[in-house]
Amino acid sequence: MSDTDEIEDSSAPLIEHLAELRTRLIHSAIAFIIGMVICFTVWNPIFNFLTDPLCSTMAERGQADCGLILIKLQEGFFVAVSISLFGGLVLSFPYISYQLWRFVAPGLYKNEKNAFLPFLFASPVMFLLGASFAFYVVMPLAFDFFLGFQQSGNVGETGVEASIDFQGSVQEYLRLSIKFIVAFGLCFQLPVLLTLMGKAGLVSSQGLADVRKYAVVGILVLAALVTPPDVITQIILFVVVYGLYEISIQLVKRVETKREADLRAQGLWFDDEDEEAEDELMAEFDEDEDDESDDDPDGGPDDDPEDDPGMVETGR
Repeated sequence: MSDTDEIEDSSAPLIEHLAELRTRLIHSAIAFIIGMVICFTVWNPIFNFLTDPLCSTMAERGQADCGLILIKLQEGFFVAVSISLFGGLVLSFPYISYQLWRFVAPGLYKNEKNAFLPFLFASPVMFLLGASFAFYVVMPLAFDFFLGFQQSGNVGETGVEASIDFQGSVQEYLRLSIKFIVAFGLCFQLPVLLTLMGKAGLVSSQGLADVRKYAVVGILVLAALVTPPDVITQIILFVVVYGLYEISIQLVKRVETKREADLRAQGLWFDDEDEEAEDELMAEFDEDEDDESDDDPDGGPDDDPEDDPGMVETGR
C-alpha cells in the first residue's frame, strides 16, 4: 500500500464525522426554524403570558390599566421576531440536545454514557426550574420595586398634578423579562456543571470549599451584572446561586464517595496511611543505597590492590 492510500484511509473517518456533523446541524437548524415559525403564529398569547407578572403586580397596586406602548413604528414586528427566536429555541432545544447526543454517543464507552446521560436530562430540568423561579418569584418582586417610584399629587396650591405614571415600552419589557429568565436559568446550571466536573476529576469538594470566599465575590459580581440595578433582585440572585454552590459541594462530595467505594471494591484504592508507609519504605531504601555508595565511590567492587593486602601478597 502506498503512502497516498494510507493518507486517504486515515482521512476517511474524519470525512465521515464531518458529514455526520453537517447532518446533525441541518436537522437542528430545521427544528429551530419550525419552532420559530410556530411561535411566530402565536406570539400574541406568548407575550400576554410574559406580561402576567407585570399585570398582576399592577393590579395589586390598584392600577387596572396594564398597557404597554410602541415607541417606534417597527417595534411591534421586532417584538414578534424576538418572541419567535426565543420560543423557537425553547421548543427545539430537546431535539437539538438529542442530535448532539447522537453525534457524541458513538465515541463514548458504556460507563461514560451512563455517567453523562443523567446530566443531559438534568440540564433542561434545572433551566426550567430557574426560569420558573425567575418568572413566578423574582419578577413580581422586582416589578413591585420598580413601580414603587410612581407618584401622583398636586404641586403647591396651583392644583396642577405632577404625577409619574408607568408607560412601558413593549420591546424594553420583553428584553427585561428574557434577561431575568435566561439569567436565572443559566445560574441554575451550576450544580449540573460542577457535579459533571467533579465526576471528571477536574474539581474536588475540598477544593470548592477552599475557594468559597472567592466564589462569594464572583457571585456578587455576577448578581450585579445580570440583574437590573435594584438591591432586592441582586440579593435574591446571590442567595440562590450561593445556595446552589453549597449544594454543588455536597453533590461533588457524594460523587467522590461513590468513586472511592468503587475503587475499594476493585482493590485499587490506597489510603493516606498506606501511601505514607510506602513513602517511608522508599526513604529507607534510598538511605541504604546512599550508605552503599558511600562505602564504594565507584558503585562496584573494590579492585584496588593497595587496599587489600591479600591481593598484594598474591601478586608477589
